[in-house]
Amino acid sequence: MSSCDGSKNPNIVPFVPFFFLLVVAFSSVSASAATGGGNGSTTALLPSGQELLGFKRIQARLARVREASVKTIRSPDGDVIDCVPSHLQPAFEHPKLRGQKPEDAPAARPRNADAGGANVDDTEDQALPQLWRSSGESCPGGTIPVRRTTEGDLLRASSIRRFGMKAAVARRDSTSNGHEHAVGYVSGGQFYGAKASLNVWPAHVSSPAEFSLSQIWVISGSFGHDLNTIEAGWQVSPELYGDNSPRFFTYWTNDAYQETGCYNLHCAGFVQTNSRIAIGAAIAPISSYNGHQYDITLLIWKDPKKGHWWLQLGPAGPLVGYWPSALFTHLGAQGRGAANMVQFGGEAVNTRASGSHTPTQMGSGRFPGEGYGRAAYFRNVQVVDWDNNLIPAAGLRLLADHPGCYDIAGGNGGAWGTYFYYGGPGRNVRCP
Repeated sequence: MSSCDGSKNPNIVPFVPFFFLLVVAFSSVSASAATGGGNGSTTALLPSGQELLGFKRIQARLARVREASVKTIRSPDGDVIDCVPSHLQPAFEHPKLRGQKPEDAPAARPRNADAGGANVDDTEDQALPQLWRSSGESCPGGTIPVRRTTEGDLLRASSIRRFGMKAAVARRDSTSNGHEHAVGYVSGGQFYGAKASLNVWPAHVSSPAEFSLSQIWVISGSFGHDLNTIEAGWQVSPELYGDNSPRFFTYWTNDAYQETGCYNLHCAGFVQTNSRIAIGAAIAPISSYNGHQYDITLLIWKDPKKGHWWLQLGPAGPLVGYWPSALFTHLGAQGRGAANMVQFGGEAVNTRASGSHTPTQMGSGRFPGEGYGRAAYFRNVQVVDWDNNLIPAAGLRLLADHPGCYDIAGGNGGAWGTYFYYGGPGRNVRCP
């Protein structure tokens, strides 16, 4: 993680029976609705057979992770980190990955990967400082840190069946289900990866059902049904994590968020290779208004030899892991499978279909015009070409679904290369 000074530069939680908790929770809500309790606006339904089946599957998967753990670390923010042997991580429960072990690091990384970044010898602690490591404890070699999913996490979920998944989308901007964006994107070519540095903020999220995130999307396919995406960045999601801390996350889907894919390690898929980065753990320190700016550098690229999509922190820093080629259709063809679009920017969820807009923030909660030290940014925005070179994201187009709520403005030149500021406060005089 880079710390920028103020200079102007554009340029163990007790485990109780999950099934019991689930039944009690649903029964309590149902009883409240039946007796007129609460505000009268909640429609309570007993869990369907499908929900209960999904719950039992999650319960079994979490139990396997806990049983495999060789060490447990408690974070100051309440997170519990299980150190799990890398060959027993959730990824290898995927039908196409069973019996495998983590791949070795690719022989070649994208050329020019150290351009426009911080120190090329960044360690995990420098590239992505996380709260759980503040005590000095870490997972032993040969294991990966897995943030423990608790009963509380599950009971907050709006749908057990879709726990850890995004809402399905019907088109690129997905505003039909309340997802609003301010992004820069390139399309119409073949892209084999993307890189950018983005500063991290404590974005305020007003409702547990909403979230705010900033990320890179690597995309191929159509937005109707067969969309493939690979995603990474930081997010604030009270429903997923139980607090308002910005957290490092990954995501993937191969069917437009319908039935496949998930955040972090909530399902089989992403293969983690790093023993010091906990996906889903809180990032600290973070940026402050008119204060120090802290950013993280993310690089996603396709290994030309094996076709896996790797995630790296820092300009030439540690590898986090990879999305196996076998997970995908459009992105999965070995040696081919390029993305046809790459996006960079913010996304926020507005659950208020009618009436006033949500005050959930995107980025820093400030509009782009406020500039450095106040607004959120992406800098040194780049893509990976067919020959495994990192090049500037030429022709980056900027788009805000609702500019009165969340906007975007960019530029080019100097040490920041291609960059933009983005975000906003949500509800305000321009976004009633």
